[in-house]
Amino acid sequence: MSLNRRTARETVMIALYAIELSDDRVELVLSQQIHSKLKGDAKLLDFAEKLFLTTISEKKKADELISEFVKNWDVKRIAIIDRCTLRMCITEMLHFEDIPVKVTINEGIEIVKKFSTHKSGQFINGILDSVSKKLEADGLLRKSGAGLIQQSMPK
Repeated sequence: MSLNRRTARETVMIALYAIELSDDRVELVLSQQIHSKLKGDAKLLDFAEKLFLTTISEKKKADELISEFVKNWDVKRIAIIDRCTLRMCITEMLHFEDIPVKVTINEGIEIVKKFSTHKSGQFINGILDSVSKKLEADGLLRKSGAGLIQQSMPK
């Protein structure tokens, strides 16, 4: 099986889902869901482990951002797959400066298309687009590296 970052993200989302549904310790889920599936690729394993652990530690911040854009809706009522994916993508936007926001949003959309409902892609796109604009306006998006420099075009 060819491993790539999408595979790593899907694996992380499944691990986050497992945490939501069980009383298992983070270390156990990390071992069973992430280490066992990505052990053949050290770079992907490192990426997935960091994304998983950071998403868990930043859960409250992500939920606060999500709640700003789901008017009259409790974050806990969002489908678990969608909620886990939103948290993971927001964490990636905030803490993985080498990954463009558009890539993060597209990956989130593709993951929920695979694992959630047929309307989840549009929902995820709308929330993540709104969150990214807020983070940018608040100066919280720190992106650097090749392909990440955004130049404003003259009008």
